[in-house]
Amino acid sequence: MSESTQPPVVIPGANARQPRLVLKVITLVAVALSLFQLYSAGIQPLGLFYQRSIHLALIMLLAFLMFPVFGPTRKRGVLGWAIDALFFAGALITGGYLVLYLDEIVNRAGFWNQTDITVAIIATVTVLEASRRAVGLGMTIIGLIAIIYALAGPRGELPWLGEWLPGILSHRGYTLDRVAGQLYLGQEGIFGLPLGVAATYIFIFVLFGAFLECTGAGRFFIDMAYAATGRQRGGPAKAAVLASAGMGSISGSAIANVVTTGAFTIPLMKKLGYKAKQAGGIEAAASTGGQITPPLMGAGAFLIAEYTNTPYLEIVKISILPAIMYFATVYLFVHIIALKQGMQGMPRSELPKMRQVMKDGWHFLLPLAVLVWLLVMNLSPMRVGYYAVITMVAVAVIRYALWYFFVAPRQGQPVTAERTVGVVKAGLGKLVEGLELGARNAVAVSMACAVAGIIVGVVGLTGLGLKFSSMMLAFSGGNLVLALVMVLLASLVLGMGLPVTASYIVLIVLVGPALTSEFGVPLLIAHLVVFWYSQDSNVTPPIALAGFAGAAIAGSKPMETSFQAWKFAKGLYLIPLFMVFNPEIIIGGPVPVVIWNAVIALFALCAFAASLEGYLFTRMSLIPRLAIGAAIFGVFYPNLWTEIAGVVVMAVVIGANYLASRQEGAVPTRA
Repeated sequence: MSESTQPPVVIPGANARQPRLVLKVITLVAVALSLFQLYSAGIQPLGLFYQRSIHLALIMLLAFLMFPVFGPTRKRGVLGWAIDALFFAGALITGGYLVLYLDEIVNRAGFWNQTDITVAIIATVTVLEASRRAVGLGMTIIGLIAIIYALAGPRGELPWLGEWLPGILSHRGYTLDRVAGQLYLGQEGIFGLPLGVAATYIFIFVLFGAFLECTGAGRFFIDMAYAATGRQRGGPAKAAVLASAGMGSISGSAIANVVTTGAFTIPLMKKLGYKAKQAGGIEAAASTGGQITPPLMGAGAFLIAEYTNTPYLEIVKISILPAIMYFATVYLFVHIIALKQGMQGMPRSELPKMRQVMKDGWHFLLPLAVLVWLLVMNLSPMRVGYYAVITMVAVAVIRYALWYFFVAPRQGQPVTAERTVGVVKAGLGKLVEGLELGARNAVAVSMACAVAGIIVGVVGLTGLGLKFSSMMLAFSGGNLVLALVMVLLASLVLGMGLPVTASYIVLIVLVGPALTSEFGVPLLIAHLVVFWYSQDSNVTPPIALAGFAGAAIAGSKPMETSFQAWKFAKGLYLIPLFMVFNPEIIIGGPVPVVIWNAVIALFALCAFAASLEGYLFTRMSLIPRLAIGAAIFGVFYPNLWTEIAGVVVMAVVIGANYLASRQEGAVPTRA
């Protein structure tokens, strides 16, 4: 793909008001961070705390440079720079102290000195401020509440606050020294598992996605989707679903996916006849699905693998069928709307040709093929990401070199020393752009994981997880469906202030033990359910972040667009329920049982989409729609005869709808 046809690369945190010197320093720190990550991933692995502390220090430096203290619209001024200077020092102290004195800290074995505690307090404050700037105030407030909760109690720094806690939430309370030490110097805290995953697996794959983005992979996936579906009814909307499935997992963010693919798909959907709110909602629902799509699943697959001690490749394999179910539901919604509104496909002349698309962009598939092959070979995900990045860069360089030396001269662009120097400079600029974009894209998720570590540390210190399990059991009365509804509501509330990754970590720490020990949900399914439900804040009003992004591009009302996204993303709520009550599709079982469950789940989801829209082959009246709703409960119930009854009811309703459409089509002929 030529340079002129590539979509623009949006660099997070870029601000026109930033002085040029600051922008250069940002580039320098970002490139240094990406090179450090590549070095530790593929050349010389480092110890856990060395890796995490250096990573966090550079991430926080980048956060303070990218996001001014008083917000992006105001200049820093003397006061702003003075405050930032303190936090720059705090970031360097946070990472540098552990790197320089790790052996001594380990030898003290919990008997920390006053310097340790002072640095721990500085580190905690610095992390919370970096999170406020990079992630948002909500994450910082939740981190502060967790710390205050740890200090509340008869033996803590805030004994008076402990008196106000309900009995089930009360605990002994801890001193400031104990809490600070736990959060900074303990293995469950800022440098715990969440940041560990962010500093290794997540970053390297975010970097891989950044290089794909810089080299034009986004446009390639969109063109390929249009070439495949453009002539069908509702072609642009179907292309949006396919392109979002392809790009969503790589981008690591539903909102970034909406902005990237939606800039192309939403205007074409509107042009074809979709309402603005429908176009924005379809893109938001499809982009959210990208976060549950293998092989990368945003950051989720790595975290689930670490928490459940399951091989990463296994997480990828078991996530394929649920992802297909989700996108099949969104795809059918799109098709039904196209049928209801009498839409046609796009003219062949306006669509890219698949042969030309593959000719221009086939090289984007090579790094993905290498990635999947190395995963199958059971290499470490971090090493796999490293080789995927190297392959991406190598393929881009080789392809451009072949064009420059063999194709360009035949097009009247001779190879000269001056042009060669210019090409090399442009190539190095593209390399720096990819390294910088990868580091910038990783800032938010790494800071979210660092603050999530604070929450995890407090939960471990106070035993809050067990208390939460007791509360959950009491409120649900032991009913699993009610417990899952509580998890869904909790995820929605958390999602209003937290990114998906942080919401998942906080929820699984709190409700995971209850789902597994009290309700008997298998560990892996419990994690998948919580991870899926953590996505719902992207598409569920009143705070539907991906829906709002879609509305901005579509020019529609945010709340109307969010309700459309919520409708199209119904698989996000139903599929986890099916996992719980039919665990064979995740943990395996007899092949006939797995196939049966997969088929009836897809059938039920498609029937549900038709029922919700009131249309399939022709319009549905209220009674058949209600019958489908009741039948879905039967399909989800883990009893063979109940499932068969549900399938029969849905088949009868859909068959009757088909016959009605044939009769309607035959009426004009008789006349």
